[in-house]
Amino acid sequence: MLKIENLHVAVDDGLKPILTGLSLEVPKGEVHAIMGPNGAGKSTLSYCLTGRDGYEVTDGTVTLDGEDLLEMEPEERAAAGVFLSFQYPLEIPGVPTMTFLKTALNAQRKARGEEEMKAPEFLKKSRALAAELKMKPEMLKRPLNVGFSGGEKKRMEIFQMMMLEPNFVVMDETDSGLDVDALRIVADGVNKLRSPDRGMLIITHYQRLLDYIVPDRVHVLANGGIAASGDADFAKTLEKEGYDKYAA
Repeated sequence: MLKIENLHVAVDDGLKPILTGLSLEVPKGEVHAIMGPNGAGKSTLSYCLTGRDGYEVTDGTVTLDGEDLLEMEPEERAAAGVFLSFQYPLEIPGVPTMTFLKTALNAQRKARGEEEMKAPEFLKKSRALAAELKMKPEMLKRPLNVGFSGGEKKRMEIFQMMMLEPNFVVMDETDSGLDVDALRIVADGVNKLRSPDRGMLIITHYQRLLDYIVPDRVHVLANGGIAASGDADFAKTLEKEGYDKYAA
């Protein structure tokens, strides 16, 4: 599914290296977690995978199902099924949530040569998923994320993810700012999308999210690369011992 080899990424016009030789493989059907100290490059990795401007790849390769991800524009990566759940979702005043989502969904379907989803099917699916996520109907009538609390924004992102059904999910600290109830609802939505055909990369500071979304592998990102890896229980060890011995 996702294969990263010797990835080097820099910012500030290539003058400040952040990732310095990161290699990682997430097979199809698996959920991997990335943990690590502040400033280690966790969000940089997510931005690089999704094609955000300002993050220059100076070496290495990234492929998704054998296709060169780095050669694709951001919209092409989205059409290929890459989805990023942001740490701080943006508000877009004036853009109705449902219009935004229907446009995004059908743009991706068109890029893949699929038929557009008709309005009745779209509405039926969106209402069912919103009910699963305990989203109030009025949330879907507002401009995208405008006036939402932090937890509502995260829930909206999981709603978008469930509607789009991506091939590969990158979650950048989705648990940030969530109370226990919201965390459980968000995790339930993510777990419903676990599939033999889908890969997920979960970026988090804290082990608590991984109590609800149990990963197949846990990796420590430190000093620009993967410093250590382990099974799901490794996250509990990291929570207890911290990252000092990896960040030194």
